[in-house]
Amino acid sequence: MSDLGPIAWPPEPIKTERLLVLREPEARDRAAFIELLASPEVHTYLGGPRPRDELEREMPGVPERWPGSFVVDLDGAMIGQILLRRATEHRRPAAAGKADLGYLFLPRAWGFGYAAEACAAALDWFDGVLPGEPVMLTTQTANVGSMRLAAKLGFTEVERFQAWDAEQWLGLRSPVTPSA
Repeated sequence: MSDLGPIAWPPEPIKTERLLVLREPEARDRAAFIELLASPEVHTYLGGPRPRDELEREMPGVPERWPGSFVVDLDGAMIGQILLRRATEHRRPAAAGKADLGYLFLPRAWGFGYAAEACAAALDWFDGVLPGEPVMLTTQTANVGSMRLAAKLGFTEVERFQAWDAEQWLGLRSPVTPSA
């Protein structure tokens, strides 16, 4: 995966209707990133969690600080991460070179619609800075919540394939064309 190309980064923080804020990662988010990446619940469909002691040793002071990496902040605390990256070396030819949406949320933030709200805000931002570009999303078909979110965000199935010992779903969100 690589960056998104010629965009200004970081953008101004993006505020949503329910006061979620999408912003650039900061040093204060390090502990939440470790919690997110070490969580067995979060990584049920992602190959399993990373060991906490390994994350403590290897996590930089300001984690995940690169274009397309948004912290999802609720009331001043990180509850998740949105990732928009260019899928330069994707396993599937249909996705190669396209932007790829990913998201991770702490279990305590599940079930409130925060992922849908934050992903929609990130996609709106993306449409503004890179108009006309499609976005891909890959998830395991067994991940019912992620499949539901993909449909809610407007992703449609391109293909299913086997990888990492599970059936994967690849979806496409067609480019939003700017209105004249």
